[in-house]
Amino acid sequence: MLRRRPQKRESGAPRWMVTFSDMVTLILVFFILLFSMSVVDAEKFRAIAESFQQRNIFEYLPSAIPFDGLDKNTDESPKNPFDDGNFGGQGEVDMDELVKEVQSFLEANQLTDVISATKDDRGVVLVLQERILFETGEAEIISEAKPFLDKVGSLLKAIPNTVEVEGHTDSRPISNYRYPSNWELSGARASSVIRYIAGNHQLEQSRFIATGYGETRPVVPNTSEENLQLNRRVVIIISDPTTPDEDAFNF
Repeated sequence: MLRRRPQKRESGAPRWMVTFSDMVTLILVFFILLFSMSVVDAEKFRAIAESFQQRNIFEYLPSAIPFDGLDKNTDESPKNPFDDGNFGGQGEVDMDELVKEVQSFLEANQLTDVISATKDDRGVVLVLQERILFETGEAEIISEAKPFLDKVGSLLKAIPNTVEVEGHTDSRPISNYRYPSNWELSGARASSVIRYIAGNHQLEQSRFIATGYGETRPVVPNTSEENLQLNRRVVIIISDPTTPDEDAFNF
């Protein structure tokens, strides 16, 4: 009688375990590589940063995009009227030339009916009517005023002169939670002009003086609507460096 031979059992782990272990090993190596690439070498990073600081690569490498702009010998860009003025160096500003430049700008932009530029013993005096700067009874600068104030800021950035900004109102009283009287309103308006010019053109605040006169210094009697408009104004005084400090803002 024939007997069936018993099947020979292989010793050790099943074959599928080998494939599984290889797969686990590969996944482990993969994540180790990801981790190693995510760690920044501080020394290498510092060396790269220093190489960029030592060489301004953008000054040496030409642009890959051709530029068909203006020829170097032509100047067709819009000009700032203040750029061409010969105002002199530090401490020798030509005040006559300065006021001419401002007047030219006003005429070119049809602003002579709301802004005037003159020169007296104090320096260059710019008188801005309320309607070019603020809404009635407010101290927030309106958008129509910003182009001219930006021009003034560009001018002041090129010269060292000190500046006083005066706020003036008409005789009509005001009383609200923000401005209890014309004193507060006129002072707030002067401060708003200084904040805009100094803040947008990185000018030293120590160069500026803000003064609120309320209704105490009218230029004409407050007897008509036209006269009331003339009295509601902001005055920017660019001091004459040759005027003694104690007399620069007195009149």
